Amino acid sequence: MTPVIPGFDYRRVPVADGVSLTAAVAGTGSPIVLLHGFPQTHLMWRHVATDLAADHTVICPDLRGYGASDKPAETDGGMYAKRTMAADVVALARGLGHDRFALAGHDRGALVALRAGLDHPAVITRLACLDVLPTLDMWEVMHGVTAAVGFHLYLMAQPPGLPERMIAADPDAFFGHFLDLWTNDPQAIPADIRLAYLDACRGAVPSIVADYRASAGIDIDHDRADRAADRRLRMPVTVLQQDWGAALGFDAAALWRRWAPDLRHATVTCGHFMAEEAPADVAKELRDLLAR
Repeated sequence: MTPVIPGFDYRRVPVADGVSLTAAVAGTGSPIVLLHGFPQTHLMWRHVATDLAADHTVICPDLRGYGASDKPAETDGGMYAKRTMAADVVALARGLGHDRFALAGHDRGALVALRAGLDHPAVITRLACLDVLPTLDMWEVMHGVTAAVGFHLYLMAQPPGLPERMIAADPDAFFGHFLDLWTNDPQAIPADIRLAYLDACRGAVPSIVADYRASAGIDIDHDRADRAADRRLRMPVTVLQQDWGAALGFDAAALWRRWAPDLRHATVTCGHFMAEEAPADVAKELRDLLAR
């Protein structure tokens, strides 16, 4: 049986033509939506979501292309654009009765959250992004041998066909590599959760690749247009990351501040999967953001 977040109800909500998202929902009070990263599902928020649901309405969806949500075929470059996926999240919240909400995302979910904040500033009241750089900045700072840590970004940026075939040849090895490499505390992802992640990814190789392919194409175009127009995030923003910025030779806080004038940037001592490795720290930071 696939694990669930205890105490949460599961809903299927239509968000676009032929596309519905599955979301775990619990709590009452001001709403916050939590978006997962790669190679995970909404389950990565299980500790933080339970904490926040004590006094907030918490919504944890599987993103388009992931988990139990729909996985439309990549018919064009916009099918998995972060702009499209951000519109999904806004439609999801509206379908659950929330016209304005706080939004937090990790990894891929953080890129969707950033795009939602830029495209829907009247809807997103607070924004948190965990352990990621904005897409355009990421591509600009990665170079030389340090870029080897992001080999998967280059693999999945290739035209349709080869990356899907290579990953599908042994998906558990591919996705499991990141679960192992990016986790400082292996106990943070117990066996049943790890299996749920691998099961979900195994059935979503084309859509996961399409998500990454968009970030090497149309997502860059959208970010460049925003930078040229000097569009910035209007809401309070919190960015949490592990201590990788200095090691890779750039100032992550400065890169984020160009997008987010009202920024709190903090380092969390853990691996990449901070909502699972340091859930108390993440929950506290989100509560502080909601109180700003």
